[in-house]
Parts: sequence; structure tokens; C-alpha cells
Amino acid sequence: MENKKNIDSTLNHLFRQESGKMVAVLIKIFGTENIEMAEDVVQDALVSALETWKFRGIPDNPRAWLYRTARNKAIDIIRRKKHSKIIDFSDPKKQLLTSGYTIKSTMNDFWEEDQIQDDFLAMMYACCHPDISQENQITFILKILCGFSTKEVARSFLTSEDTISKRLYRTKEYFRKNKIRPAIPAKSVIVFRTSTVLSAIYLMFNEGYNSTHADQLIRKDLIGQAMLLCRSLLSAERTKFPQVYALMALMCFHAARLDSRVGTNGSLILLSQQDRTKWDQNFIQSGEDYLNRASFGDTLTTYHLEAAIAYEHCRAKYYEDTNWKSILRYYDLLLEIANDPIVSLNRCLVILELCGPEEALAVLKEIKNNKLLESYYLLHATLGEVYNRLHNKKLSKLHYQKALELTQSKLEQRFLKEKIDSFS
Repeated sequence: MENKKNIDSTLNHLFRQESGKMVAVLIKIFGTENIEMAEDVVQDALVSALETWKFRGIPDNPRAWLYRTARNKAIDIIRRKKHSKIIDFSDPKKQLLTSGYTIKSTMNDFWEEDQIQDDFLAMMYACCHPDISQENQITFILKILCGFSTKEVARSFLTSEDTISKRLYRTKEYFRKNKIRPAIPAKSVIVFRTSTVLSAIYLMFNEGYNSTHADQLIRKDLIGQAMLLCRSLLSAERTKFPQVYALMALMCFHAARLDSRVGTNGSLILLSQQDRTKWDQNFIQSGEDYLNRASFGDTLTTYHLEAAIAYEHCRAKYYEDTNWKSILRYYDLLLEIANDPIVSLNRCLVILELCGPEEALAVLKEIKNNKLLESYYLLHATLGEVYNRLHNKKLSKLHYQKALELTQSKLEQRFLKEKIDSFS
């Protein structure tokens, strides 16, 4: 009998990697009006694997086994429902699914490797339809394409399962009412639509990298899924855009530093104090490769510049070796592309290192009253650091206290408490 722990580990990894692809194919077969049916088939295939593998062992090709099981379950459903109106068989190819003579060969066509990849990409674009709110896009991607449970999605958003269920219901209703069909966009709009997809992927990655979840700073599951989605875009010729390579590079550079961000005692470690020997050199090398491949054409996006900034940090052997002048130039270019207050705040940290606390404070005062920043804990944490370097302990403590009140992360709260306690 196969070791249960080994089976669970294999299935969990396989499910995260493949569930979205299976759901995408099944939605192509059943239609977006039957998304739940597609999800149920995938869940049933997973349960079958659990029940079968514990007696027969993990098959030589577990992915193929899972796909074959899902395909056979889909055939059973079509045979039962081919005379009902639940599934729309008006499409010429889907009509072949209603015949006993052609159902198996036609179903096999849906599960061809190239077709699976196209259907997955098409579903990714459908999830990021411009009329769907960004929070609903990410909710839908995590549930439909990443195999997250409703509970896991709720945890990612620090909200209730009921709230997530309502978001999913509204999004599914939008698909039904507007008859949205998954499709890779036409050449005339694919670049614009890809920007929407990349925004959703990057938001997912950021939630994993610096989680709003109170108990965890890093969510490697979210990071892994974001990188998987981005790699899916790069695996198709029609979506190999410079900005996709740039985002992949950026995520690689950030992922390289994950294991050095939290100490063995659970404390938060700042960039200046991180053990750089723990940085993953394979990720850094991959990031360099992706960044080089992002340089074709005349496209310059925020992802290119953010990746360049992350690369400067990764290439510095010691914190003192950081090329702050280059990083400042990249931030200046970023502000030209997008006048984002968060970018302005991060730029202040560069000025702090390059020019000192007086100049940093002058710039901070210019952006301090921005309404988007007034309740952002990092603004006050930055002010706390600047005033600390100016030896103004009173104002430093005041801003650290404000930052403490605004963050939900326990690791960040612990770090800020240590800062405040150091003034006693």
C-alpha cells in the first residue's frame, strides 16, 4: 500500500499544477454556463486518484492518469445529459460528442497537449475580462485556474468564505448573462488585454511576497501560482511579449531573496541585514535571462524598470555595494511612466541611502499629504526611520507607532514593536 503522505504530496503538487488546465478544457466542453460542472469533474478525478493510488500505488505518469480520469468522467456526463438543454451542443465539433460513434475520438481531440495550453490561456484572458473588477479577477483565477479552495482564497484576501462565495457567484453570473466564451484575444487587442492579465498576476505575486495575512509574511503557494501563470504566457508564441519576460524576471529576482527575509526566530529581516549567501542564485540567473529576453523591440514598461531595480539589489555582493545612483535613475523613469505615490515613497528610501535623511525628509514632506498614502503603514515606517536617523526620537517613535496600528502582519508588528521598545 502506497504511503499516504507520499500520495497526498504528489496529488497536491499535481493538482496545483494541472487543475486549472483541466478545468479550462472542461469549460470548453461544457460551456461557461456550467463552470461548477467542470470543477466537480476535476474534484471527482482527484478523489478517484486518492482512492485508487493508495491501493495500486502512484502510476508512472500521474498527470496522464488524472487527465484520462477527468476525460472519462466528462464522457459519462455527456452521455447522461446529451438530450437535455444543460449543455449547448450547437457548435459543430461539440455535436460530434452526442454520437456514440464519435464521442471518444472527439473527446480525445479536446485533450491534445497544444489544445490544452490554448484553452488554459483562453480561460486566463476570460478571467481577466476588463468588465470584471480586479479583486474578482484574482478571486476567480485562484479558484478556477489555481485550484484554491474557497477557504484558501478567503484566507488570501483576509475576508470571509461567504464574501468569496458571493464574488465567485457574481463572476459566474456575469459569464452566463454575457455569454463570455474563453478565447485568446485578436492581434489588435491582445497587447492591451495581456496588460490586464499581467496586473492580476503581479497582484497575486505581491500578496504572496508580502502577505496581508496576519500570520504569514510570505505565501509561497501564491508566489508559485503567479509564476506558473506567467510561464504559461511565455509558453505560447502569441503572448511572448517583452513585458511578460520583464515581469517573469522581476518575480525571479524577488523570489531569489525569499529565504533570507525571515529569521529562524520568525523575525523580519531588512534587505540591509539579509544573509546574501542564502539568495537563490538559480533564480537570479533565470531573472537575468528573462530580463535580457525582455529587451527586444522598443517596449519599456514598469515591469522592465522594477526588474532592473531588483537586479541591482541582487547583483550587489554586499548592501554597501548597491548602485543607488542607477536605482534612482530607474525610479525617476518609473515616475515618468506612472506617477504612482507608492513609487514616490520607495524612491524616498533610495534618496535616504544616497543623499541622507535631510533630503529624504524634504521629499517625504512633498508626498506626505497624498490621500492614498495617509493610511499606508510604510509611509509612517519610512518617516520613523528618517526621523530616527535625524536623532528625533520623539517623532520617530510617533510614526513607528502609527505604522504599527496600520499593519495587519504579525511579523511587521513585531519588527515595529522592537523599534519602539529600543527608544525606552
